[in-house]
Amino acid sequence: MFGRGAKKSDSTKYYEVLGVSKDATQEDLKKAYRKAAIKNHPDKGGDPEKFKELAQAYEVLSDPEKREIYDQYGEDALKEGMGSGGGMHDPFDIFQSFFGGGNPFGGGGGSRGRRQRRGEDVVQPLKISLEDMYSGTLKKLSVSRNIICSKCNGKGSKSGNLMKCTGCQGSGMKVTTRQLGPGMIQQMQHPCNECKGTGESIDEKDRCPQCKGEKVVQEKKVFEVIVEKGMQNGQKITFPGEADEAPDTITGDIVFVLQQKEHPKFKRKGDDLFVEHTLSLVEALCGFRFILTHLDGRQLLIKSNPGEVVKPDQFKAINDEGMPVYQRTFMKGKLYIHFTVEFPDSLNPEQIKALEAVLPPRSSMQLLDTELDECEETTLHDVNMEEEMRRKQAQAQEAYDEDEDMPGVGQRVQCAQQ
Repeated sequence: MFGRGAKKSDSTKYYEVLGVSKDATQEDLKKAYRKAAIKNHPDKGGDPEKFKELAQAYEVLSDPEKREIYDQYGEDALKEGMGSGGGMHDPFDIFQSFFGGGNPFGGGGGSRGRRQRRGEDVVQPLKISLEDMYSGTLKKLSVSRNIICSKCNGKGSKSGNLMKCTGCQGSGMKVTTRQLGPGMIQQMQHPCNECKGTGESIDEKDRCPQCKGEKVVQEKKVFEVIVEKGMQNGQKITFPGEADEAPDTITGDIVFVLQQKEHPKFKRKGDDLFVEHTLSLVEALCGFRFILTHLDGRQLLIKSNPGEVVKPDQFKAINDEGMPVYQRTFMKGKLYIHFTVEFPDSLNPEQIKALEAVLPPRSSMQLLDTELDECEETTLHDVNMEEEMRRKQAQAQEAYDEDEDMPGVGQRVQCAQQ
């Protein structure tokens, strides 16, 4: 493009603007630009034209390819090779890019109102077994996310040039109107669908071949999520700044929310564990023992004390066999065992006699004949109380509906209200 016939022009101006020699290193260029750009920034009362010249000089000299062209043929050759305007970027963009999007002045946004918005957090549920919450575990999870395109540095174009979106005139928003009725119009504002709310457009031929003008590409990253002992259902594990990246945006967080899976045997309430266990009548009266496999695989021998009788719906507890306390794993809650006693459906005469011989006498059987003569006999039958209550509620509703339908009932209510 730049052969022997290329016209040479001044190739010292940019070095003089930055105040460095022509053999300056990249580090020398950075130091010179940093000092001069901060001094001449318009937000600090500097000269806008000087600030623009500094950005232009640094952009050319910091790029080895542009610097070589400039050194040989000068500024005019750069403009000829890149079209009118020299393909230069916004000086404020260069300044922000140089300082990593931060503010070297230590304050808020500048006079141009360039404030970075924060990207949304990515929240993902993570199902965890109760065993893993008891013992702790490490989960490796692959997450797809957007990252800034490395080929165009998030510009979306090969040249870095962006045009104002014609659909929204660069505002990023469109206004639509809707007729609600005679003389009534509703205006609604929504992001421009042509530029997706950015206010910018990229020429089809200039689009970055890697991201196709989207400014971001998708990658998969594996996260190692450490679930500590005693963590609770709903607890969050956060990876700061690992969500989707976007140009001029502070990257949000990836947040994993623990969701405890239901366990077939153990129930958890805070730091305590609950287990249901059914005893036969013999075990409840004469003693029991059984083996309980804990969440970490240990075998616990559970047994009653000699001569102890366990009553139906009774609870017993074992200290320090509940869940570990989060971040204080040397402490543990309690393990509660809820006992249900299973009674036999019936007894034969021989079994009744054997039990009567060992059990305390029945006080209800010691009734006088004179008392029995005055009593009326009744018959007991089995009943399901849940079904009984549902039946009674249905009957009450039917009776209410019938009263509502009776003639004159509604009129009496109206009169009473008047």
